[in-house]
Amino acid sequence: MSGKKLRINNLSLLITVVLFVILFIFGSVRYDHFLSLATFLNLFNDNAYLMIAGIGITFVLITGGIDISIASTIAFTSVFMAYWMQRGVPSYVIIPIALLIGIAVGAAQGCLIYYFELQPFIVTLAGQFLMRGLCVVISEASIPITDPFFKFMALGKFQIKIGNSSALSGKIYYYVLIMVVVLVVAMYVLKRTPFGRSVYAVGGNAQSAELMGLNVARTKIGAYIISSFCAALAGVVFSFYTLAGYGLQNMGMELDAISSAVIGGTLLTGGVGSAFGTVVGAMIQGIIQTIVTYENLNTWWTKVTIAGLLCFFIVVQRIIDERAKAAKGKETASA
Repeated sequence: MSGKKLRINNLSLLITVVLFVILFIFGSVRYDHFLSLATFLNLFNDNAYLMIAGIGITFVLITGGIDISIASTIAFTSVFMAYWMQRGVPSYVIIPIALLIGIAVGAAQGCLIYYFELQPFIVTLAGQFLMRGLCVVISEASIPITDPFFKFMALGKFQIKIGNSSALSGKIYYYVLIMVVVLVVAMYVLKRTPFGRSVYAVGGNAQSAELMGLNVARTKIGAYIISSFCAALAGVVFSFYTLAGYGLQNMGMELDAISSAVIGGTLLTGGVGSAFGTVVGAMIQGIIQTIVTYENLNTWWTKVTIAGLLCFFIVVQRIIDERAKAAKGKETASA
């Protein structure tokens, strides 16, 4: 990654982390019992599926693309698994099948976008309609999940207690560990592998990346496969969280995932972003939702606040990018 891109990424991530700290301090000062380990851990318990989906779409955004089919893929995965488990198919069979369907959807979308030079928005919009439509075809009603493994993952948790203070005790559910594994793997892939470096290079300038001998087709298609796979995996985790499959759930959640990535420092123009930043962005959304709940406000105020933050971060990233370009121009002129 170029020095300019590195500076943009570091500064954007720093702003994101500082914003999270400010919001957490604000809540701690304003509300009783807010400053606690339980409040912090619940950000992961309640948003693990969003974090996984956000990490997946970060790969696509870094390449300069977009994927708005992920919320429908999450819903489809939940309904598909619930439907077949209700008919006796064991979880250890249906979960891999659901993940493979996610991979297939991502590969199909990536191939259409790259080989036919179609707009990512249009292709993934079609994917959104397809997956959401299949949900309703399978079942219009909510399907409860009673599988023992799903109940184990839904209810199993680690109790964490530091000292004798109630503020330093909390719980974290087993399914959060899936998100942690996805985060660690994504960070390693993006920073330590040739594929990860290709993702950044393609997002910075696809033509230059191709001239350097990078496999642009594999990189772009791979990014969409990762995004759709993470969406399917998020569907599994969401099923652990709700123990149900319903075709109309998570309407519009793709925008929450994209917002998490952008607030976490990912540029919509591509070339800059990080999985860790996306997780912090999702935590910011979670803490805003917690504050809205404490204030007894309409839950739509969460969306209003996130929309404002999204605009703010887009403007900040634009300013940082323009200043970096100006600085680079001065360096070139002086040389």
